[in-house]
Amino acid sequence: MDELKAQIDAKKLYSLSEAIALVQKTGALKFDSSVELHVRLGINPKKTDQLIRGTAMLPHGTGKIKRIAAFVSANDQAAAKEAGADLIMGEEEIKILKQTGKIDFDIAVATPDMMPKIAMVARILGPRGIMPNPKVGTVGADVKKMIGELKKGKFSFKNDDTANIHQVVGKVSFDASKLEENIDTFLEILLKAKPNGVKGNFIKAMYLTSSMGPSVKLEIPS
Repeated sequence: MDELKAQIDAKKLYSLSEAIALVQKTGALKFDSSVELHVRLGINPKKTDQLIRGTAMLPHGTGKIKRIAAFVSANDQAAAKEAGADLIMGEEEIKILKQTGKIDFDIAVATPDMMPKIAMVARILGPRGIMPNPKVGTVGADVKKMIGELKKGKFSFKNDDTANIHQVVGKVSFDASKLEENIDTFLEILLKAKPNGVKGNFIKAMYLTSSMGPSVKLEIPS
């Protein structure tokens, strides 16, 4: 890691293209590392009107394949399977989940009629950030649309308790141009999410890194 860090000037602000080149060079390991964007925001995370929460789809996806569980009634099970759901969760499956607490999926979607039934496992899904929520597009009547968008790479993002956003924007193996387009797209969406109550700089600092590589400090977009 010290050898990799030595290739990066910690005091320099790198352009996006420069940072991508460095991250691809220092993140080239025995596996295809994810490329992560970390953004420090000028928000007060203790104020509810300044919290950042939204959804996004990157033009080239994140490179991460996620297992989707569909909490649906019998009437929607065929549509969920056709759309590509990895797991179908009916009332019996919900009972088993409550008993075991075992989760083998990354995202959960649900139809509105299933939400009262899911309430019994809210304490299991909630802390892991996968409780279906209409605000992030994981609760709705159109099962095919919800699952289809997620399969294409739609994801939700939000700030953490220290006013930071952490987001995977691709893989080290992606073409540099595709990584740059993904990052530009995400930053555009993030800037549009700026709360009205935030004064001063919305983005205070940005870093690009691979999963296990050193971070590269980015120039902040004007």
